[in-house]
Amino acid sequence: MNVDQFRVTSIPFTSSLLVIFSGVPLKKNSSKQHSGKYYVTIKADPEFIPVQPAIGQHWDVKGERVVEDVEIGDYIMQQYTYSSPEYVQCSLPDTGEQLIRFIASEKAFKGIGESKARALWELLGKDFHSTLSVDTPEARKRLREVLSEESIEALFAGYAKYTILGHTNWMSSRKIPASVQQRLLRHHGEKSIEAIKENPFLLVGFGMSFKDIDSILPAWELTPEIERSDDRRLSAALELAIRKEIEKGHTYTDQKNLRAHLIKLLKDKNLVGQAFSAGHDQVQFIRNHDSGAYHPTAQYLMEIVVARRLLWLASQKDLFDCDADEALKIAIGELPYDLTGKQLEAVSSCLDNAVSCITGGAGTGKTTVLRTALRAYSRVGFTIHAVALSGRAAMRLHESIGFITMTIAALLRNDPIEPDLAQPLNLLVIDEASMIDLPTMYRLVTHIDPSVRIIFSGDPYQLPPIGCGKVLSDIVKSESIANTTLDIVKRQEGSTGIPEYSKSVKEGRVPEELSTGGIHFHHVGKEGIARLCCELYQTSSLEGRVMAPTKALVREINDLIQKDVNPSGQRLLFTMNGEQFYLDLRLGDAILFTKNQYDKGIQNGSLGVMTSVNGHGDKYGEVTLDTGETVEINQAVLDCMELGYAITLHKAQGSQFPRIIIALQKGRIVDRAWLYTAITRAESEVHIVGSEEDFRAIIESPGSADYRNSFLEDLLRRGGSQG
Repeated sequence: MNVDQFRVTSIPFTSSLLVIFSGVPLKKNSSKQHSGKYYVTIKADPEFIPVQPAIGQHWDVKGERVVEDVEIGDYIMQQYTYSSPEYVQCSLPDTGEQLIRFIASEKAFKGIGESKARALWELLGKDFHSTLSVDTPEARKRLREVLSEESIEALFAGYAKYTILGHTNWMSSRKIPASVQQRLLRHHGEKSIEAIKENPFLLVGFGMSFKDIDSILPAWELTPEIERSDDRRLSAALELAIRKEIEKGHTYTDQKNLRAHLIKLLKDKNLVGQAFSAGHDQVQFIRNHDSGAYHPTAQYLMEIVVARRLLWLASQKDLFDCDADEALKIAIGELPYDLTGKQLEAVSSCLDNAVSCITGGAGTGKTTVLRTALRAYSRVGFTIHAVALSGRAAMRLHESIGFITMTIAALLRNDPIEPDLAQPLNLLVIDEASMIDLPTMYRLVTHIDPSVRIIFSGDPYQLPPIGCGKVLSDIVKSESIANTTLDIVKRQEGSTGIPEYSKSVKEGRVPEELSTGGIHFHHVGKEGIARLCCELYQTSSLEGRVMAPTKALVREINDLIQKDVNPSGQRLLFTMNGEQFYLDLRLGDAILFTKNQYDKGIQNGSLGVMTSVNGHGDKYGEVTLDTGETVEINQAVLDCMELGYAITLHKAQGSQFPRIIIALQKGRIVDRAWLYTAITRAESEVHIVGSEEDFRAIIESPGSADYRNSFLEDLLRRGGSQG
């Protein structure tokens, strides 16, 4: 086993999957090693190193290494490369020039350059570490001789980051991932190691897999040893099984559903029964002894908070006064056509109740109702806060209603909505509300003052949210909140036929004509779906997207389209460890972002076009989003970029496109609700590609959305009581 100690001098590559950093050997190595004719390189998963590398850090590494001759200018040096080393440890430089240079270059010590770092060392000398280890008035008084208050804050913050290295080194040596360490340290702080030793399985709650904990525990040599039947282990398995159900979209579950997960985790049916009665740390869930349901504590509390807020607003009725009546008459008078009776009822309901819903399928007039209600609200002095889930949906909402709109993520980043002298009356409008999950709704109601009125607009028959819960569906089914369902689709001359067609699918009726108006059905076998979708993509100037049910089919279609429409586009290049690499994303390609990076203006599902592949430094190019904003591509952004000619339907939720091509392939997630939602993503033209047999079977089978367990409906029905 090889061992090296070195000082970091370069970090040629870093991403969420791989980090590469290099340095020169430290003098405390043997004379053979510190000859200066070699350097050390570590290639590792960032999850398994204790801290992100920075220039000047000292590192110890142990493991198998590869020794290669590397030509650097006129010299040939040896490179010792450790790939996924067995052990790595980081430390702060102890003294002198190395410490000065490190503080000056490390971002953690914000605002402290080399001159301040040198003055600091000259002031403190050997007392440096003892002075900074404890933040005291005496220490600050001494530091003021050379530093400003702002620099003193940065110094203590930076030093605190490195004093925690003892904990992170200990956890890294025991193969606890960095992301788990960070969450654990935020919760337990300096008592993290103590907490782990007391119960290693608490790591499940911070994101570590049950299997990984089971596999690494023997190497820890804990005393006493944790047996397979230990309550701590069984309770953690039960907690994880409950979490697996939440990942399916449920907010509660029962023993029948949990049993399958427990058998897979514990691999012993005899232990499953014990897990249900394990008594260790049951704060993570609540057992309803009447129903036998298991409610994760977090989801349970969120449902109670949401239910109580909605019911409190629902209790404020009969708000339609003379001012509202006058404003409504003016708003209606500005319309170029008359409202139907149902539409007028919906507008009046919005003005008469502090919380209300406008629901219905495509083409039923939800936008007309919403626009009219908001104009009336604006006339009586309300400030309108209109939000949607995605940037594209927010942009479309703005075009429809004429008021300023934003994404929900942007609203939550802003200051909470509270009444003040400038805007005492506030209304929150949530469009495409069927896609709002429970955690998002909880964040919304805790971000706004209780006086803020709410209007939900959406279609509860669409796909349920990606996250847990089904807020709009629960609200509608509970019948506790004012809701007007618009269900009349008016066919007009030149209509696309999409509203009528989608309504038929929603109700489980196969349309009489598979191709009609702007909808075109293309019968093809499973093996021909990807190729035909690719060909159809190229046959129209309308902006469009392919919707597919699986990531594998999305990748296949994306590759085919890129080869056909952008075969010679300049590829995105970047430098890693002195070598050039590329991703097969090209200038002019449609791009999809797969993670939230709010500071960059992107979120999971954001779409754009690669408009530059000319980079400099750590910037590799540029993507122009469909909102018109531009995003510079750095390593973090690069990690969440994919081709976006074809996307999964979940990535398209909340968005619409002029033209949609649906890759219809039977599978676990493809049901009536999936097809209905896909069709309603189109504004004017739909192409359905698949077999007629599959098409009929999907429509005639019940949708799976109703099988999602959610406690919110029950709470709304019985007045928000926990019961």
